[in-house]
Amino acid sequence: MKQTDAFDLRLAQECADAFSGSTGLGCVVSDVNGKLFHESGYGCASCRLCSVLKRQPDECIQAHIYGMTEAERFGGKYIYFCPMGLTCFVSPILGPEGSEAKITVGPFLMVDRQDYVVWELTEQMKLSEEEVEKVLTEMDSIPFVSPHTVTNLSTLLFMAVGFMNNVSASKRMLDTQDSNIIQQQVTAYIQELKSSTEIPPYPFETEQALLRAVRQTNKSEAQRLLNELFGYIFFSVGSDFSQAKTRIYELLVLISRSAIDAGADPARILQLSHQYLNDLPSLTDVDALCFWLTQVMGTLMDSVFEYLDARHANVIHQSIQYLGTHYGEHITLEDMAQKVYLSPSYFSRIFKKETGITFSAYLNRVRIEHSKELLRHPNIRLTDIALMVGFEDQSYFTKVFKKLTGTTPLHYRESKGGHKK
Repeated sequence: MKQTDAFDLRLAQECADAFSGSTGLGCVVSDVNGKLFHESGYGCASCRLCSVLKRQPDECIQAHIYGMTEAERFGGKYIYFCPMGLTCFVSPILGPEGSEAKITVGPFLMVDRQDYVVWELTEQMKLSEEEVEKVLTEMDSIPFVSPHTVTNLSTLLFMAVGFMNNVSASKRMLDTQDSNIIQQQVTAYIQELKSSTEIPPYPFETEQALLRAVRQTNKSEAQRLLNELFGYIFFSVGSDFSQAKTRIYELLVLISRSAIDAGADPARILQLSHQYLNDLPSLTDVDALCFWLTQVMGTLMDSVFEYLDARHANVIHQSIQYLGTHYGEHITLEDMAQKVYLSPSYFSRIFKKETGITFSAYLNRVRIEHSKELLRHPNIRLTDIALMVGFEDQSYFTKVFKKLTGTTPLHYRESKGGHKK
């Protein structure tokens, strides 16, 4: 699913998922006419009660539209009953010109199950015993919620959607500002190209600089270089908007690969690339494309930066734990990078950033600290200690030990009351 022009669908999906996950109730995101965008949990889209009784789905759709209309009339929330007598509540999602979609919670029971069978199914709907049995076989997935709790949950959804509406509106304004900046920079670059006597060749150097900026997580530089490439693409293809979109998608694929090199989750990036391919056909002019690119680059770059610190901390934690128990083995930076599924250059960079020292310097410190414990045992030879903590020979062990402690292993042993070996 992509973000619609009117409201942030991704944010609406997250809101529905969070509400469903915390309450156990089904949540459906749909437009004002009932078109389904997203369902989390057992919502109306999953309910089979109407189909079991061969009722038309239009009845449910009209009931939900009525619920949204009443929610607008009563200030943003409304509790109502579906055609099967089950309870739902709804809050509208606002766009620039009013309600553009809604989050509907339900169906669920608000009365005792037996009372529902006797009153709603038998008395009101006049169902036969056979029809009642069919309904009951589908009722196991439908939860019960007390009236008091329903009122509180309806208020909670109203507050969550209200917050989402504010965030979405603010984000739209910021995206519009960013889109305008992109268009200004692209236009300026196109004017610069027009002053040339002939069309210059494709700027591969700019493309490579862009990919480096992404790998180095330099967001502002990446956006600047990307705008230059957009300008060249629009200038070189002229009025062929379809070709411009193809070239831009090719560029986004390259950026995606660099984002993975920079530490982004490969599965997430591949999912985004597929989404971009599906989004592009619906973009019909430069304004829409620039606005879309603003959102795309924000999402793509955030995939690198958003959880980078947490991801780095986890990688470094794993590495330090491993070195703490395998320091006596032959360990290279390449070996360690492979164990945490990173490239050696990227692992080296984040290791130094997180610990303040290089990988080899840290490993030497670990080895020297463990050698101090062994030096307290007078019967272990210095040559053996060097090998036990991972040094290939005693002379290099002595050199590193003196560099880090200011004294030799032999003098350190003597200072601790040991004997020369």
